[in-house]
Amino acid sequence: MEQLDVLKRKLRPGAVYRRADLQQWSKSVDRHLQELVKDGTLEKLSGGLYYVPSQGTFGKVPAEEHATVEAFLKDDHFLVTSPSDYNALGVGTTQLYTIRFVYNLKRHGEFKLGNRSFQFVRKPYVPNKLTSEFLLVDLVNNLEHLAEDQSVVMERVKEKAREMDPVRLRKMANRVGKVRTRKLFNALLKTNSNVSA
Repeated sequence: MEQLDVLKRKLRPGAVYRRADLQQWSKSVDRHLQELVKDGTLEKLSGGLYYVPSQGTFGKVPAEEHATVEAFLKDDHFLVTSPSDYNALGVGTTQLYTIRFVYNLKRHGEFKLGNRSFQFVRKPYVPNKLTSEFLLVDLVNNLEHLAEDQSVVMERVKEKAREMDPVRLRKMANRVGKVRTRKLFNALLKTNSNVSA
C-alpha cells in the first residue's frame, strides 16, 4: 500500500490536524499534503493546519470551532466568546456581532482559520467555561466597543450585579477585569454589602 493511501486511511472526517501530527504516517508529508488538498481530502485552514471535511445533508460541514482553535493553540485551555453573548445577561445589549474572541494563555492577535477570523487575546487567567459573572465583567471591560448606549447598559449592569453572588463576581472581576472594571465592581459590591448590612 502506498504511503499516501496509508495516510488517507488514518484521517478521520471532521478532524483537524497539524502538519506535525501527520508526519508520523508520511515520509513526504509536504508532497502528500499538497496532493490531499488538491483532491479535496483535506482543506487548509492556515499555515500547518488542516481539516478533513465531513459531509452533511447540505454538503461539506465546516471545521468545528473548538477543534480548530485547540489544534491551532496546541492547548485545550481557552474560551471562545463574542460580544453577542452579552445579550443573554438581560442588561440591554441586543446587537449581533460576527467577531469571535479566543481568551487563552499563549497567543495574541487576529488569525484567519479557514473562512473564519478569530481575535486571540492572551490573558493571565482564563476560566474553564462561560459564566454570567465572566460575561458581566467582560462586558464592562469592552463597554466602549459596544454599539448600545453605554450609560443605559451600565445602569443595568449595576442592577444585574446586585442579583449575582457577590463572592463569585468579585473574584471574577479581580481575575479578568481591567483596572477600571475591578474598581467599579469592588466599589459596587462594597456598597451592596453596606446596604444589606
